[in-house]
Amino acid sequence: MSADTNRHTELLEKINPASKEDIIDLAKKINDFRLELIDSEKFRAFRLARGVYGQRQEGVQMIRIKLPFGKVTPIQLERIADVSDKYASSNLHLTTRQDIQIHFVTLENSPKVWAELEETDVTLREACGNTVRNVTASATAGIDPLEPFDVTPYAYELFRYFLRNPICQEMGRKFKISFSSSDADTAFGFMHDLGFIPKTKIIDGKEVRGFKVFLAGGLGAQPFLAHEGHDFLPEDQMIPYTEAVIRVFDRHGERTKRNKARLKYLVNGIGFETFNKLVNEERTAIKTKSYTVNREVLAEATVGAQNLATNESPLDIAKFEKWVNTNVFEQKQKGFYGVYIKQHLGDMDTNTARAFAEVVRKFASDDIRITVNQGWLLKFVTEANLPALFNALNTLGLAEPGFDSIADITACPGTDTCNLGISSSTGISVALEKMLVEEYPDLIFEKNIKIKISGCMNACGQHSIANIGFHGMSIKNGTSVLPAMQLMLGGGLEPDGTGSLAEKVVKLPSKRCLDAVRYLLNDYEANGTEGEYFNNYYRRQVAADKMYFYKMLKPLAELSTLLPEDYIDFGHNDQYITAVGVGECAGVMLDLVATLLNDAQDKLKWANKAFDKAAYADAIYHAYSTFVTGAKAILTTEGINCNTQIGMINDFEEHIVKKGILNLDTDGFAEKVLRINTQEPSKEFATTYIAEATSFLENVAAYRANQTKATTLV
Repeated sequence: MSADTNRHTELLEKINPASKEDIIDLAKKINDFRLELIDSEKFRAFRLARGVYGQRQEGVQMIRIKLPFGKVTPIQLERIADVSDKYASSNLHLTTRQDIQIHFVTLENSPKVWAELEETDVTLREACGNTVRNVTASATAGIDPLEPFDVTPYAYELFRYFLRNPICQEMGRKFKISFSSSDADTAFGFMHDLGFIPKTKIIDGKEVRGFKVFLAGGLGAQPFLAHEGHDFLPEDQMIPYTEAVIRVFDRHGERTKRNKARLKYLVNGIGFETFNKLVNEERTAIKTKSYTVNREVLAEATVGAQNLATNESPLDIAKFEKWVNTNVFEQKQKGFYGVYIKQHLGDMDTNTARAFAEVVRKFASDDIRITVNQGWLLKFVTEANLPALFNALNTLGLAEPGFDSIADITACPGTDTCNLGISSSTGISVALEKMLVEEYPDLIFEKNIKIKISGCMNACGQHSIANIGFHGMSIKNGTSVLPAMQLMLGGGLEPDGTGSLAEKVVKLPSKRCLDAVRYLLNDYEANGTEGEYFNNYYRRQVAADKMYFYKMLKPLAELSTLLPEDYIDFGHNDQYITAVGVGECAGVMLDLVATLLNDAQDKLKWANKAFDKAAYADAIYHAYSTFVTGAKAILTTEGINCNTQIGMINDFEEHIVKKGILNLDTDGFAEKVLRINTQEPSKEFATTYIAEATSFLENVAAYRANQTKATTLV
């Protein structure tokens, strides 16, 4: 046995049992996949829910590391760097959902990556796939001078409650949740499936905590602003409400048309009031009617040696002054400062990461936060140590002024690694930032204009909520194709904390987008009023002439004036060709009958295992999934397709039971199955429901066996 294998075995014995089981299961599924014992599509859905995501490059994986609310400690950061050196490309990529991604990992090494990360309490579970994704939060939570209270423990408890929860393991699509620290909504609740904004009320002379709730927002190719689900949801109802929403989404959400499978489409389709009615009805069946969040669930941040003033002076006084002006703010804890760090494209090499961890230990707390614009936030830095921290960061190339300014561009990896990337988002970002710093140096102080870029229309770079946004595309000119960008204007956070979606303006060759930004900034300077927010300038000009910006930029879209370099994308030397693969933003549904029956058997085993642990609500949900999966298997044999769980249940009764295709020992199949949302999750109901699911699956398996036998005889 190799030393590496011994190390892996030792690690598995140290980590928590649930994670150990996950890692062993992942290794087994990889082996089964290699032996062709498991279908590739089914395997893809499985591995995605374990944070293992196929790259554009064949044979290697991106590993997404799930970091609730973006918190990472110096020890964890060092471990991630070590793992990246050992198994990946020695680069850490910060995402807009406050995760860290590492790239170019072989499939067989993914369980080892997971095990070594789990030793420092870091998980991959449900970082991708049709699950509750990483729960994000304002990086300033806990130190924000505007916050009514710290949302961090609420975000953590919600993350922990839904991790491995049976109600959200195989939904139609992903589900995203955010917590903002104040009405400023810096975590963008307005574009999430659920967004929570902290609120307080005085009731009977006492302060009561709660949340304003946003519901069914989302970006992607067709962005939606969220509805207001509640103006004040009491804190103990935050998790029960979320559970009810997810259960309704799981049952009624689209499952066949992937581009329509988000919560925003369900709510838009059936109506906000109807959806709320279903959520209220679901309250009976959820296992937790009230959930009191432990406000002390997380240990207080450990402050490093910063209390000992270094008495250093900044080595570059002019840069230091700009840095303090743009990257530093006083916390609500007087005498301490939060320090933002601009991380170009969200990419940090592993050597820098380890050196950065040491700087944090010396000058800040161990509570590092990844920001939603792919940067960092350090906490609890003393004023006296700001110069020393600046010097240390500057040595590492991490003290650039202009955090979250127009010169701090958000961009997804795009064509670098993503299957869906159409044109380079990172290459254009590099060129744009360089142009802005060199030609518009004063704009590092401009925080009212945000530029965001995605490599395709799916908005991983959040272009839909940018003042100036771009998403990748291509343009055909005769027999040739060139890289291009769709320009969008007028999105983002408004000064009052509300959200706006950007509007499409014009399609431009990628190499001409720098000129487009020049045109826009020069016009804003010439025609914007003193202190006017960019979006207000945009709307004012459009109100006077709806074609104002199109006419301004149309000359840049003229294909008759193309030059040879326009056919070469940013960061490339060869002529552009489109090479878009199959995306893996969520698992693909598999309709092979044998696999569905195996799935149903697995779900029944999970139901019995949960029952034995007295987790009756979980057991009931697994049994419900057994009914649905078994019904889908038989519907598939009859060529009957349905795109929602509720549709599968009703179709099974209508087309299978009532027509006598499958003889069950009971009437009212749909009514029987749907007792899940009308019954309390008691031991008694769990006992009955699991027994019924067992009997049902036995009938389904027998029918399929006879059907297969008859087909073989023919």
